[in-house]
Amino acid sequence: MATLLEPIDTSGREGTSIEISRQLLEYLLSGHLQPGERLPPERKLAEMLGVGRSVVREALKSLTLLGLLEVRLGDGTYVKRTDAEVLPQTIEWGLVIGTRHVLDLVEARRHLEVIMAGLAAKQRDEAAVRDLRSLLADAQRDRGVAGLYRASEGALLRRIGESAGNEVLNAALATIRSLLHVWLIRLPHTGARTTASLAALGSVVDAIERSDVHAARTGMAEHVDTASEGLKAVLPEEPIELETRNVAVP
Repeated sequence: MATLLEPIDTSGREGTSIEISRQLLEYLLSGHLQPGERLPPERKLAEMLGVGRSVVREALKSLTLLGLLEVRLGDGTYVKRTDAEVLPQTIEWGLVIGTRHVLDLVEARRHLEVIMAGLAAKQRDEAAVRDLRSLLADAQRDRGVAGLYRASEGALLRRIGESAGNEVLNAALATIRSLLHVWLIRLPHTGARTTASLAALGSVVDAIERSDVHAARTGMAEHVDTASEGLKAVLPEEPIELETRNVAVP
Protein backbone atom coordinates (compact mmCIF):
# COMPACT_ATOMS: atom_id res chain seq x y z
CA MET A 1 0.00 0.00 0.00
CA ALA A 2 2.74 2.45 0.97
CA THR A 3 4.37 2.19 -2.43
CA LEU A 4 1.11 2.94 -4.25
CA LEU A 5 -0.42 5.71 -2.18
CA GLU A 6 1.57 8.92 -2.07
CA PRO A 7 0.91 12.32 -0.47
CA ILE A 8 -1.66 14.37 -2.38
CA ASP A 9 -0.73 17.65 -4.05
CA THR A 10 -3.46 19.97 -2.76
CA SER A 11 -2.39 22.93 -4.89
CA GLY A 12 -4.34 21.84 -7.98
CA ARG A 13 -7.64 23.20 -9.16
CA GLU A 14 -9.72 20.20 -8.21
CA GLY A 15 -10.82 19.33 -4.70
CA THR A 16 -8.57 17.26 -2.48
CA SER A 17 -11.23 14.58 -1.95
CA ILE A 18 -11.49 14.11 -5.74
CA GLU A 19 -7.73 13.52 -6.01
CA ILE A 20 -7.89 11.07 -3.10
CA SER A 21 -10.82 9.27 -4.71
CA ARG A 22 -8.86 8.90 -7.94
CA GLN A 23 -5.77 7.52 -6.21
CA LEU A 24 -7.80 5.11 -4.08
CA LEU A 25 -9.79 4.06 -7.15
CA GLU A 26 -6.60 3.29 -9.06
CA TYR A 27 -5.35 1.25 -6.12
CA LEU A 28 -8.62 -0.69 -5.80
CA LEU A 29 -8.66 -1.51 -9.51
CA SER A 30 -4.99 -2.51 -9.57
CA GLY A 31 -5.68 -5.95 -8.12
CA HIS A 32 -3.51 -5.42 -5.04
CA LEU A 33 -6.60 -5.66 -2.85
CA GLN A 34 -8.99 -8.53 -3.48
CA PRO A 35 -12.76 -8.53 -2.91
CA GLY A 36 -13.44 -8.97 0.78
CA GLU A 37 -10.12 -7.50 1.94
CA ARG A 38 -10.10 -4.64 4.43
CA LEU A 39 -8.62 -1.21 3.72
CA PRO A 40 -6.28 0.44 6.21
CA PRO A 41 -8.13 2.63 8.74
CA GLU A 42 -8.89 6.27 7.95
CA ARG A 43 -6.10 7.47 10.22
CA LYS A 44 -3.50 5.39 8.38
CA LEU A 45 -4.77 6.46 4.96
CA ALA A 46 -4.69 10.10 6.04
CA GLU A 47 -1.07 9.73 7.13
CA MET A 48 -0.07 8.07 3.86
CA LEU A 49 -1.78 10.72 1.74
CA GLY A 50 -0.72 13.66 3.89
CA VAL A 51 -4.26 14.99 4.35
CA GLY A 52 -6.87 15.24 7.07
CA ARG A 53 -9.14 12.36 8.02
CA SER A 54 -12.27 14.29 7.02
CA VAL A 55 -11.32 14.42 3.33
CA VAL A 56 -10.32 10.75 3.39
CA ARG A 57 -13.76 10.01 4.83
CA GLU A 58 -15.40 11.96 1.98
CA ALA A 59 -13.39 10.05 -0.63
CA LEU A 60 -14.25 6.70 0.92
CA LYS A 61 -17.92 7.63 0.96
CA SER A 62 -17.74 8.50 -2.72
CA LEU A 63 -16.27 5.09 -3.55
CA THR A 64 -18.87 3.44 -1.35
CA LEU A 65 -21.53 5.29 -3.31
CA LEU A 66 -20.08 3.83 -6.53
CA GLY A 67 -20.41 0.35 -5.06
CA LEU A 68 -16.69 -0.40 -4.75
CA LEU A 69 -16.46 -0.35 -0.97
CA GLU A 70 -18.52 -1.73 1.88
CA VAL A 71 -18.53 -0.22 5.37
CA ARG A 72 -19.00 -2.72 8.17
CA LEU A 73 -19.90 -0.96 11.39
CA GLY A 74 -17.29 -1.55 14.06
CA ASP A 75 -15.11 -3.56 11.69
CA GLY A 76 -13.80 -1.25 8.97
CA THR A 77 -14.07 -0.64 5.24
CA TYR A 78 -13.78 -3.53 2.80
CA VAL A 79 -13.47 -4.00 -0.95
CA LYS A 80 -16.96 -5.00 -1.91
CA ARG A 81 -17.63 -8.44 -3.30
CA THR A 82 -19.43 -7.87 -6.59
CA ASP A 83 -20.05 -9.57 -9.89
CA ALA A 84 -20.72 -6.21 -11.59
CA GLU A 85 -17.69 -6.47 -13.90
CA VAL A 86 -18.76 -3.45 -15.92
CA LEU A 87 -18.33 -1.06 -12.98
CA PRO A 88 -14.65 -0.10 -13.50
CA GLN A 89 -15.30 0.57 -17.19
CA THR A 90 -18.39 2.55 -16.24
CA ILE A 91 -16.33 4.83 -14.00
CA GLU A 92 -13.76 5.46 -16.75
CA TRP A 93 -16.48 6.06 -19.34
CA GLY A 94 -17.93 8.67 -17.03
CA LEU A 95 -14.62 10.53 -17.15
CA VAL A 96 -14.14 10.52 -20.91
CA ILE A 97 -17.62 11.01 -22.39
CA GLY A 98 -18.21 14.39 -23.97
CA THR A 99 -20.50 17.16 -22.77
CA ARG A 100 -23.28 16.28 -25.19
CA HIS A 101 -23.46 12.73 -23.89
CA VAL A 102 -23.34 13.91 -20.29
CA LEU A 103 -26.36 16.12 -20.96
CA ASP A 104 -28.11 13.15 -22.56
CA LEU A 105 -27.38 11.13 -19.43
CA VAL A 106 -28.75 13.95 -17.27
CA GLU A 107 -31.98 13.86 -19.25
CA ALA A 108 -32.20 10.06 -19.03
CA ARG A 109 -31.52 10.18 -15.31
CA ARG A 110 -34.27 12.74 -14.80
CA HIS A 111 -36.86 10.57 -16.51
CA LEU A 112 -35.82 7.44 -14.61
CA GLU A 113 -35.57 9.11 -11.19
CA VAL A 114 -39.06 10.56 -11.66
CA ILE A 115 -40.48 7.21 -12.73
CA MET A 116 -38.85 5.41 -9.80
CA ALA A 117 -40.15 7.95 -7.28
CA GLY A 118 -43.66 7.44 -8.62
CA LEU A 119 -43.34 3.66 -8.45
CA ALA A 120 -41.99 3.90 -4.89
CA ALA A 121 -45.07 5.93 -3.90
CA LYS A 122 -47.34 3.43 -5.61
CA GLN A 123 -45.70 0.48 -3.82
CA ARG A 124 -45.54 2.33 -0.47
CA ASP A 125 -43.68 -0.21 1.65
CA GLU A 126 -43.70 0.59 5.38
CA ALA A 127 -40.14 -0.63 5.97
CA ALA A 128 -38.93 1.46 3.03
CA VAL A 129 -40.62 4.56 4.44
CA ARG A 130 -38.80 4.07 7.76
CA ASP A 131 -35.50 3.69 5.92
CA LEU A 132 -36.16 6.80 3.82
CA ARG A 133 -36.92 8.86 6.93
CA SER A 134 -33.63 7.74 8.50
CA LEU A 135 -31.64 8.40 5.32
CA LEU A 136 -33.23 11.83 4.92
CA ALA A 137 -32.15 12.64 8.48
CA ASP A 138 -28.59 11.56 7.56
CA ALA A 139 -28.62 13.93 4.58
CA GLN A 140 -29.86 16.78 6.74
CA ARG A 141 -27.11 16.07 9.26
CA ASP A 142 -24.42 16.02 6.55
CA ARG A 143 -25.63 19.10 4.70
CA GLY A 144 -22.62 21.20 5.69
CA VAL A 145 -19.98 18.92 4.12
CA ALA A 146 -20.13 18.44 0.36
CA GLY A 147 -18.73 14.91 0.11
CA LEU A 148 -20.69 13.57 3.07
CA TYR A 149 -23.92 15.19 1.87
CA ARG A 150 -23.60 13.75 -1.63
CA ALA A 151 -22.99 10.28 -0.20
CA SER A 152 -26.03 10.56 2.08
CA GLU A 153 -28.11 11.94 -0.78
CA GLY A 154 -26.98 9.03 -2.96
CA ALA A 155 -27.94 6.48 -0.30
CA LEU A 156 -31.41 8.02 -0.10
CA LEU A 157 -31.86 7.93 -3.88
CA ARG A 158 -30.72 4.31 -4.04
CA ARG A 159 -33.25 3.31 -1.39
CA ILE A 160 -36.01 5.06 -3.33
CA GLY A 161 -34.95 3.08 -6.39
CA GLU A 162 -34.95 -0.19 -4.46
CA SER A 163 -38.41 0.48 -3.03
CA ALA A 164 -39.82 1.05 -6.53
CA GLY A 165 -39.77 -2.70 -7.12
CA ASN A 166 -38.43 -2.69 -10.70
CA GLU A 167 -34.97 -4.24 -10.85
CA VAL A 168 -34.44 -3.56 -14.55
CA LEU A 169 -35.11 0.18 -14.27
CA ASN A 170 -33.16 0.36 -11.02
CA ALA A 171 -30.09 -1.28 -12.61
CA ALA A 172 -30.24 1.12 -15.56
CA LEU A 173 -30.53 4.08 -13.21
CA ALA A 174 -27.61 2.85 -11.09
CA THR A 175 -25.39 2.74 -14.19
CA ILE A 176 -26.36 6.28 -15.19
CA ARG A 177 -25.71 7.55 -11.66
CA SER A 178 -22.24 5.97 -11.72
CA LEU A 179 -21.44 7.61 -15.04
CA LEU A 180 -22.57 11.00 -13.76
CA HIS A 181 -21.00 10.69 -10.32
CA VAL A 182 -17.52 11.66 -11.54
CA TRP A 183 -19.04 14.97 -12.67
CA LEU A 184 -21.43 15.50 -9.76
CA ILE A 185 -18.57 15.44 -7.22
CA ARG A 186 -17.14 18.51 -8.99
CA LEU A 187 -20.19 20.61 -8.17
CA PRO A 188 -19.45 23.58 -5.90
CA HIS A 189 -21.10 23.11 -2.52
CA THR A 190 -23.55 25.95 -1.97
CA GLY A 191 -26.04 26.40 0.83
CA ALA A 192 -28.79 27.47 -1.55
CA ARG A 193 -28.48 24.38 -3.75
CA THR A 194 -28.30 22.02 -0.77
CA THR A 195 -31.34 23.66 0.83
CA ALA A 196 -33.33 23.30 -2.38
CA SER A 197 -32.16 19.71 -2.81
CA LEU A 198 -33.14 18.74 0.73
CA ALA A 199 -36.53 20.43 0.43
CA ALA A 200 -37.28 18.51 -2.76
CA LEU A 201 -36.11 15.20 -1.31
CA GLY A 202 -38.18 15.82 1.81
CA SER A 203 -41.25 16.34 -0.34
CA VAL A 204 -40.51 13.08 -2.19
CA VAL A 205 -40.28 11.11 1.06
CA ASP A 206 -43.50 12.72 2.32
CA ALA A 207 -45.26 11.84 -0.93
CA ILE A 208 -44.05 8.23 -0.84
CA GLU A 209 -45.29 7.90 2.74
CA ARG A 210 -48.79 8.99 1.77
CA SER A 211 -48.75 7.10 -1.58
CA ASP A 212 -49.04 10.31 -3.60
CA VAL A 213 -47.56 9.29 -6.96
CA HIS A 214 -47.93 12.71 -8.61
CA ALA A 215 -46.29 14.59 -5.73
CA ALA A 216 -43.44 12.07 -5.55
CA ARG A 217 -42.73 12.52 -9.26
CA THR A 218 -42.95 16.31 -9.01
CA GLY A 219 -40.60 16.49 -6.03
CA MET A 220 -38.05 14.23 -7.68
CA ALA A 221 -38.12 16.32 -10.87
CA GLU A 222 -37.35 19.41 -8.76
CA HIS A 223 -34.48 17.62 -7.03
CA VAL A 224 -32.83 16.40 -10.24
CA ASP A 225 -33.30 19.78 -11.92
CA THR A 226 -31.51 21.48 -9.01
CA ALA A 227 -28.48 19.21 -9.42
CA SER A 228 -28.56 19.49 -13.21
CA GLU A 229 -28.33 23.28 -13.14
CA GLY A 230 -25.09 23.13 -11.20
CA LEU A 231 -23.73 20.26 -13.29
CA LYS A 232 -24.04 22.17 -16.55
CA ALA A 233 -21.82 24.91 -15.11
CA VAL A 234 -18.88 22.56 -14.50
CA LEU A 235 -18.94 20.57 -17.73
CA PRO A 236 -15.96 21.14 -20.05
CA GLU A 237 -16.29 21.81 -23.75
CA GLU A 238 -14.19 18.76 -24.54
CA PRO A 239 -13.96 15.34 -22.84
CA ILE A 240 -11.21 14.81 -20.27
CA GLU A 241 -8.29 12.73 -21.48
CA LEU A 242 -7.78 9.61 -19.43
CA GLU A 243 -4.97 7.10 -19.83
CA THR A 244 -6.31 3.67 -20.76
CA ARG A 245 -5.18 0.94 -18.38
CA ASN A 246 -5.77 -2.79 -18.11
CA VAL A 247 -6.98 -3.23 -14.57
CA ALA A 248 -8.20 -6.15 -12.54
CA VAL A 249 -11.85 -6.15 -11.64
CA PRO A 250 -12.52 -6.34 -7.92
